[in-house]
Amino acid sequence: MIDQITSITVEDIRKQALPLGTRVIAGDGHLGQSVTWATVIYPENKSAIKALQRGELALLSSPEGNGQRQLTDVDVVRMAADMNASGVVLCEAASPAAIAEANAFSIPLLLLPSGSRIRMVEKSIVSLLVDKKGQIERRATQIYKQLTQISSRNEGMAALINEIARLTNKAVVVQDKRMNIIDSAEQPQFIGVWEEIDNFLRSSSNLPTEVQDRMRVSELDNPVLMQSLPVPGVARLICPIITKNVGRGYLSIIGRDTELDDIDTLVTEHGAAACALEMAKAKAISETEKRLRGTFLDRLLLGDVSQQEAMRQGERFDHDMQAVHVAIVMAWQGEKIFSNRRLETLINSIVHGQHEQALVWQRDQVNELVVFHASPPDNPIDTALKLAHACAQEAHRQYPGARIAVGVGQAAKDIPAWRNSYRDAVQALELARRLNTDDPLYIGDLGVYQLILSLNDRDKLTDFCERTLGALVKYDRDQNADLIKTLEAFFQCHGNLSQTAETLFVHRNTLLYRMNRINDIAQIDLDRPEIRLALHLALTVRRLMTIN
Repeated sequence: MIDQITSITVEDIRKQALPLGTRVIAGDGHLGQSVTWATVIYPENKSAIKALQRGELALLSSPEGNGQRQLTDVDVVRMAADMNASGVVLCEAASPAAIAEANAFSIPLLLLPSGSRIRMVEKSIVSLLVDKKGQIERRATQIYKQLTQISSRNEGMAALINEIARLTNKAVVVQDKRMNIIDSAEQPQFIGVWEEIDNFLRSSSNLPTEVQDRMRVSELDNPVLMQSLPVPGVARLICPIITKNVGRGYLSIIGRDTELDDIDTLVTEHGAAACALEMAKAKAISETEKRLRGTFLDRLLLGDVSQQEAMRQGERFDHDMQAVHVAIVMAWQGEKIFSNRRLETLINSIVHGQHEQALVWQRDQVNELVVFHASPPDNPIDTALKLAHACAQEAHRQYPGARIAVGVGQAAKDIPAWRNSYRDAVQALELARRLNTDDPLYIGDLGVYQLILSLNDRDKLTDFCERTLGALVKYDRDQNADLIKTLEAFFQCHGNLSQTAETLFVHRNTLLYRMNRINDIAQIDLDRPEIRLALHLALTVRRLMTIN
């Protein structure tokens, strides 16, 4: 029993036995001192202080009844220092002198939360000293109750994370399933290395193997895992946040690897459960708002929403309805088809990540996603196309082999014009499907496509392509070159050489060499507008004929 008793420190007492909410107000650098027992000292009895022994924790009670105080907190701190006691616990606010003395003598000084009963505190400490396992189980119940109360009071994720940080005195990070940090509480000792820690946490490849499969984390017998971090001597306890048997995120408690203990493990496990409640509530609220937004946009496209109502709904969604908007319509295409919910999640991550103003709407009845993007009035189409390209690229990155068709409508300068922008975007989407292209198509650019598709004389179109591009196609085939690809990128970038070089990942001088080769081989002059038009048309015809 002696070995077990001497293994308990003041920090263990604080975390495992003292009431939740107890604060360290002095001597916080000396919480590692061993505790042998706890002794209650009553301020009305001056001789009681003599009972204090080496290694004991002094619990200074509040005065009972009308008893006259004979001992002050300064007296107890001094006696604790003289007797080599492990620390002092107060029921009442400490005097400045007591705090100064405690710091001077390196005595930990702790303050219980208001309303604490000193005899119950003593009992809890003794229970830990003689039955550590049993006390930890009782502490686990207290921690879970404390954390779930925060959730039941709707104080939010930030309050929950701050409480976990206070209970453990360590850094805390909560992340969603894509490793985005939802909330965190840092600790001063990690400020200089936090960027390195942050970068490590954000990579899903750095997750322990046991928790990488979100569909199976609910099967883990011991969900809390310990993992070393790239900073020497620093580790984390990580636990999946599970709702409906699926991992929705991760809770990490970060500290020195020698300081992570059983209570930290309990807080991690119960904290993850409390975070799951918060995520479930946030999900329910989000789903409700999504349905309301979908109903509103359905009515708007039917012309059943007045300008005044649109403005009110915009305020509800925290969205500027008076801005210029561009409709973007997206849908999966090809052999690999995923759910619209996945596409919606992907689009929302792009919108939020780029701090865009947009209303995202999942229209399952027509199997498409609609985005009404609030664009800057000076160049709304270019901005909307940039967002559309980002969504298409992210879809390809997250789901290799999958593709989406994207249509972009005209800019809508007022709410009635939203309907027209949406109809335009749907037309562009249909043509994107017909062309089987990954590139977002803007309705304003589609006149030439529609004209070419309406022509029936395939021989003349083939002859036009051969006369215009034949020499370049032959050169690419014989020399294994990329002149056609270079020309397509050149027109895609509207003739901007710097952007074309970036798109092709080549040096500008390399691009200039290729452009000169195009002029020489095709015996043309790209500076002439009619030549550019012919080349652009030939590339478009060639592309359409290949598809058809």
